[in-house]
Amino acid sequence: MFKKLSIFLIAVYLLTALAGPVFAAYKSWNEMVDAMEAVLNESYDVFLSGNLEAARDKVDVAYYGFYEKEGFEKIVMSRISGKRATTVEYQFSAVKKAILAKAPQAEVRAGLDRLIQMLREDANTLDGKKENRWSVFFEALLIITREGFEAIIIVGAIIAYLIKSGNKDKTRAVYWGSLIALVSSVGMAFILGVLLRDAGQNQELIEGFTMLLAVAVLFYVSNWMVSKAESQAWTSYIKDKVQSSITTGSVFSLAFAAFLAVFREGAETILFYQAVLAKTQIYFSMVWAGLGVGCVLLVVVYILIRFLSIRLPLKPFFLGTSILLFIMSISFTGAGVKELQEGNLVSVTPVEGIGSVELLGIYPTLETLIPQLILFLLTVVTIFIQIRRWGRVRREPVVSG
Repeated sequence: MFKKLSIFLIAVYLLTALAGPVFAAYKSWNEMVDAMEAVLNESYDVFLSGNLEAARDKVDVAYYGFYEKEGFEKIVMSRISGKRATTVEYQFSAVKKAILAKAPQAEVRAGLDRLIQMLREDANTLDGKKENRWSVFFEALLIITREGFEAIIIVGAIIAYLIKSGNKDKTRAVYWGSLIALVSSVGMAFILGVLLRDAGQNQELIEGFTMLLAVAVLFYVSNWMVSKAESQAWTSYIKDKVQSSITTGSVFSLAFAAFLAVFREGAETILFYQAVLAKTQIYFSMVWAGLGVGCVLLVVVYILIRFLSIRLPLKPFFLGTSILLFIMSISFTGAGVKELQEGNLVSVTPVEGIGSVELLGIYPTLETLIPQLILFLLTVVTIFIQIRRWGRVRREPVVSG
């Protein structure tokens, strides 16, 4: 187990290095904002001419061609906060929505000015932060631990689940799914970073649909796990080790869940490191040092999940794993819809009084919150039905032979 996990995380390290950095064309973030401001002002001039679609497209140029392409978004996420990046992204959406709705000129101008002000504030913050070796190190460390944590807890929980249920031989499928996802992540990062460099909208759509596919798989797997927590068929399997108790499809679902978790996080992690490498001047070694230490920390997290969960009784562990996957599916739902919003496929309807909670994938829009609420209600209903089913099983009289 240790050998497999070590190989897996070393592969993360090497494949991220092989992906290579994408170097930015600007000497400072303020210089980049100068270019973005010019494009956004052009969008206002086009809006005044009455060409709404072309004006919206200019805003997209500022977002996809600068904010994403040059790594501005990812640097803001890593050096300032994910919440701040989300706030700026939704300001881009608000401006585009006002333009297409042919809002009053003053409203559109105010929205653009607010966006430019936010970009300038972030540029001043980033340019004002003196680079030192330890800031680079901790930035690189934070990226791998933050992005890798979601993947490692899913993979670790699934591996522990299979071992605890007497299916250690099935873990190979999960390891292979994770490794294939890791290699695929490099390919996807290359595509998104190079081939789609001038078509950032496609990047958002790909990421969004990948997350929503992960939601479907995680929700199915979590339901399947909770249904096995207290069933006579499962107990019989543990005692008799009947190999047919876990169907081929169920094992595939577990492996596919691991694949999607690693694939989504892997591609995004590589793109984050490309942005960090593009902006550091002399401390490239500290980037790799932070990545290496982060991989070690993920090993520790995996070991804790793997061994502490094995010590738990069967039912609490199955329920805990299921709830974890339910939470991850709800989080991925919000994040997936948000990506589709950034790709202009889903509209943005702000909800006042609600802030962003990046960890849970909660964002202040109806389009993200409604699917999450529906999924949450489905989760509650599923658990309620299962609890009633367990109650009936307990009340059934034991028939002796």
